[in-house]
Amino acid sequence: EYRRREIPLDCVIQDWQTWPECQWGQKTVDASRYPDLDAAMDQLHGMNVHVLWSVWPNMNGNGANRREFEEKGLLLGNRSTYNAFDEQARAIYWRQLKEGLFCHGIDGWWCDCTEPFERDWYGPVCFPPEERMAVNLDEFKEYLDPARINAYSLFHSRGIYQHQRAETQEKRVINLTRSGFPGQQKYATITWNGDTSARWDVLGKSIADGLNFCLSGQPYWSQDIGGFFLKRGREWFRDSDYDQGVMDPGYRELYVRWMQLGCFLPMMRSHGTDTPREVWQFGEPGDEVYEALVKAIRLRYQLLPYIYTLAAQAALQNGTMMRMLAFDFRGDPAALDIKDQFMLGKALMVCPVLFPTRFTEGGERVSNPPKFRRVYLPKGARWVDFWTHERHEGGQWIDCPVGLDTIPLFVPEGSILPLGVPRQHANEQPNAPVTLRVYDGRDGVGEYYSDAGDGYGYEAGESYRAGLKWNHFTGCLDISEAGDERFKPERFILERV
Repeated sequence: EYRRREIPLDCVIQDWQTWPECQWGQKTVDASRYPDLDAAMDQLHGMNVHVLWSVWPNMNGNGANRREFEEKGLLLGNRSTYNAFDEQARAIYWRQLKEGLFCHGIDGWWCDCTEPFERDWYGPVCFPPEERMAVNLDEFKEYLDPARINAYSLFHSRGIYQHQRAETQEKRVINLTRSGFPGQQKYATITWNGDTSARWDVLGKSIADGLNFCLSGQPYWSQDIGGFFLKRGREWFRDSDYDQGVMDPGYRELYVRWMQLGCFLPMMRSHGTDTPREVWQFGEPGDEVYEALVKAIRLRYQLLPYIYTLAAQAALQNGTMMRMLAFDFRGDPAALDIKDQFMLGKALMVCPVLFPTRFTEGGERVSNPPKFRRVYLPKGARWVDFWTHERHEGGQWIDCPVGLDTIPLFVPEGSILPLGVPRQHANEQPNAPVTLRVYDGRDGVGEYYSDAGDGYGYEAGESYRAGLKWNHFTGCLDISEAGDERFKPERFILERV
């Protein structure tokens, strides 16, 4: 349906409980629901759609995977979770993944529950953070040496990465996982912030969460766009009041704003329970909400050359993608404690709208709706509005309109932004022209990077890089090229703003 509507899409993720009944964590599928997994993967790949599959470190019931670990004494003390700290256990886990899923064409992994213990999850009350930590540590200590507490996801990720790399160099490892540990980024992990509630305050706090996470050295951060839970329940983590789901105009507005934020996260991904999330569930072409969602998705694809270059810098130059303002404007005291704006790379400052302007939960109209979003422009740069190209001096607060289809977005003068052509998936038109949008006003430098998009040929030099240098005085852009011209754009188009 995304292809029919010409809405870009690159990946679908198959969530949990694909295993045969009563075999939790088994790494094979229920044949009654997946009668021909090879054909399903071939059909999706034929539409240039990748597939990530949910896999778990814990196994219950009497499935063959669990029995093998138990017979070899490679389960932890709960007799459910495999011992990822053991080299033999990691090898067995990968073999089961390969024989049950990877051989059918699965492209990557959604490694859920990699804590892997979560005692704080249960009960009607959410403990304060320090109590949650204590509750979980007590459970960890029942099964693990305290020296290894919190490191489970590191070893679990290492096992998958090393064994898949040994299996093939043609497909890059990708691991979307719920937990993190220093150094885990070496193993192709993307971490998301867990099962959140659909609330405006959760949306706002998630920005500071992501910035601090990335500050720890992990470059890839993701969220469930729209929040995971929409309906209030007895459990403490069900703390939202959108019982009508997509039919609630308040939720539709929240979903748009979350999608706009997601456009600028290292990984853009919509997911959740309680209501459908496909774009057409929120309206049809011409409807304001529908058009706002499609605009955000298409903007993400326009930015792919820039975002992929940032990803290469993270992998090859120890760069980071999602940056707090203190990274780049440490000389401006006012910028040091900004919690609701961030830089994506050095060329985009993202200022999400984090409050309702139309409807509250339950579809009630907002009284005296705000028309502007307050934005701080750090000192040390003149700032250009991405949408209007209006210029502003740094070191001041300004009010930005908050139309439903717009997220305030600013570019510092001197930036060079590589932009792509419209496309339906990332690999469409791989050598298409790239627009180099120069935000004039002073000299600037930038970079463009490209490679095959999969496999590890880039480690052997199979990549193309263009160094970009703008001379404000002469109005000339110098491009210094290096690498494999198979990945060079058909041409560069200079756009001066």
